[in-house]
Amino acid sequence: MLKIGIIGAGTMGGMHADCFSEIDGAEVIAVADAREEAAKNVASKYSARTFTNGDDIIALDDVDIVDICLPTPFHKENVLKVAAAGKHVFCEKPIARNLQDGKEMIDACNKAGVKFMVGHVLRYFHEFSAAKNLIDSGAVGKPGVVRTTRAAGHPQGWSNWYANMEMAGGVVLDMIIHDFDFLRWCFGEVERVYAKGLAYSGIPNVDYALVTIRFKSGVIAHVEGSWAHPRGFFVTLEVAGDGGLFEFDSRTSSPLKVSKKSSDSGEGGVEVPQNPVNESPYTMELRHFIQSVAEDKEPEVTGEDALRALEIALAALQSIKTGEPMQFPLI
Repeated sequence: MLKIGIIGAGTMGGMHADCFSEIDGAEVIAVADAREEAAKNVASKYSARTFTNGDDIIALDDVDIVDICLPTPFHKENVLKVAAAGKHVFCEKPIARNLQDGKEMIDACNKAGVKFMVGHVLRYFHEFSAAKNLIDSGAVGKPGVVRTTRAAGHPQGWSNWYANMEMAGGVVLDMIIHDFDFLRWCFGEVERVYAKGLAYSGIPNVDYALVTIRFKSGVIAHVEGSWAHPRGFFVTLEVAGDGGLFEFDSRTSSPLKVSKKSSDSGEGGVEVPQNPVNESPYTMELRHFIQSVAEDKEPEVTGEDALRALEIALAALQSIKTGEPMQFPLI
């Protein structure tokens, strides 16, 4: 049985605790948050100990894995402490606020010989894993153009930290970094990035970005992110290739729809059946990490993967600031 300590008892910390409870071989035994009541609310469901300082969890001899669910600026210091204590570490995305911090986190975990995984959970969402399979199987031929949208209202958090660009990095770094990781997983390394957005506009509690990415493979992606949408969260995905197109829109109840090119007409399409979701993508993600630790295997989402997603996000922010395209690599 692997014993888990969670640092950060906000939305993600609470969700992760619930997910771990569904995983055989994992048990949450401690929760820490500077807000004692928040820690107690999460810990009480699983008879876990509560602390107001994450260092107390890191010091526990019976903790095998520390799950860091804190705001981005606090990731580095805690990952370094956990690695130094010889414990495995799961950290919410993004890995860090800058590339140097991310590198130091990866190096510390490698040096300590502990497993390190970052929460790029989009790979475990059923629609997106199905999309990856469609791309790899050549369902629409050779991909050429991809469009994604991820939109919601402006998030609220501890001390409204999401509104602080220096802390959260806006919609680019905190939300559509999910799409950057997914697209790199599908299409490989990036050649250049160009972006427009509101990150530095000074408009309070609103953000928007449109990021164009050219991959070395030749694929061009248009990634839209919005923290200005008043009607709730939604995502879309469209992949066009030389053999057809598939699309997904979370606002409809339809599964992924594939439209194949035909010599007879331009109409028609086939629905790709989707099984009912029996397990949360977050549970699937954490189950994989538990298995990686138990079986001494490299996690599917490595620290390097997370660093590359961060590189794309930071390039987009720099492009928004300067109005210039960013050539890769930045690292």
